[in-house]
Parts: sequence; structure tokens; C-alpha cells
Amino acid sequence: MIQPNCRARFTADDFGFMVRALTKHEPQAVSLVDLLTDAETRDQILDHEVLVRAVLENPSNLTISPQFYFYILARLALKRSGITDRNLADYVAALLEDFTRTRRLQGLMENVQSTYVSDLLLALRNASSFETFLIRTHIGNYALFITGIFHDNVERRSLRGAPSCAFYEDMGRRSFQVVASHQVARRFEMSDLFENLADQFHHCRVALNRLAEELLDLNGDHRMPSFG
Repeated sequence: MIQPNCRARFTADDFGFMVRALTKHEPQAVSLVDLLTDAETRDQILDHEVLVRAVLENPSNLTISPQFYFYILARLALKRSGITDRNLADYVAALLEDFTRTRRLQGLMENVQSTYVSDLLLALRNASSFETFLIRTHIGNYALFITGIFHDNVERRSLRGAPSCAFYEDMGRRSFQVVASHQVARRFEMSDLFENLADQFHHCRVALNRLAEELLDLNGDHRMPSFG
């Protein structure tokens, strides 16, 4: 299950990168102790223009974790669309990390099957309560990812009879609405997050559209770090 935990999984290299990026321009502006011990300070530093620019200017030469990279991108994209909730940005970052962990983005889109969501909906008929939560959550995540990162590809396929972005957007929004009231969401204190995702689905999708167009190279990924 995807959780908004990118900030909790930053590595030593990530913290070192933050210190170097900030102190290079503002001597003594940040210390490693501050980053490790004060979450509020860390969140403010993650929004710093100098740090964001350091990630974006030459990503192929960075030694940072995927969770750090995608948090910076997700936070930037959502803020530009007026979405300031850091927890939501953290979730979207974790979603991007999860869907791109083992394969290139273009390869993922080539494997999208138009019947995929329909198959998941059929599986709901005999699913347990917990399985229903997992399936519904995955539908929401999947819908947000492909309409956000592969909007144009999905729309082209819809001309040949595949589901449109409007279909996926509606399905994703309704799925997040359903899971927001589920006991598993309450147990993991994610009800408010899923409600926010449902309410902001369209705006999140548009933010990811801009991210894909401006910051990600879907043909070769050479604008993304190599995560090993």
C-alpha cells in the first residue's frame, strides 16, 4: 500500500545533498542536525528555491534517492497548481516512485491494457473488505498516474475505443472517495488524505500533466537521475 512516507525515508546522501546545496549559496544557513531533528525546518528547506534548482538543473549527475527526487518534483508541481498540502505531495511522490521503480516510463505506458481497470472492478465482486480497500486504492493510484503522466497517450488510445482520461479521472476520484471512509484508511490515519485526493483529483492530474511535459523525458528519461 502506498503511503505518504517519502520524507521519512530520505537517505544520508539526500541529507548531504541538501546541506551542500544550501550552504553553497547561503553559508551556515542549514545544519545536518536541523535536518535530522526538526521536521518543520526540514519541510521549509525542501521548499527552498536553491534546493529545487539544484535538483532540476542537472539530475543525471545527482546521487539522491528516488523518494527525495520525486518529492521535490511532486511538491513543486502541486504548489504551482495551488495545492499546498505537503502530505498530499508526499503521497503523490510515493505514487510516482512506486510506478517507476522497476521500469522506464515509456515501457509502462506501452504495457497499459484498456481492460485493466475493468478487470479490477470485476475482482471487487468477490473481494474481502481489506482486498476491496487495496483494489480501490490501486485503481485511484493507477488512474492518477496514467492520466497525469500519460494524458496524451491515453487520449490518443481513446480515439481507437480505449477509455478516455475523463473515464479514468472519474473512476480515480470515486475510488478515493470510497476508500476515504474505509476502516483501513482510518487505522492508518489516511482518511483525510484520500478525501483530499478525491476533491483535488483533477488539479493533481493537471499538475502531473505539466510535470510530465516540463520535467520528465518520456522518450529516454535522460532528465531523471539513475537510481541504481
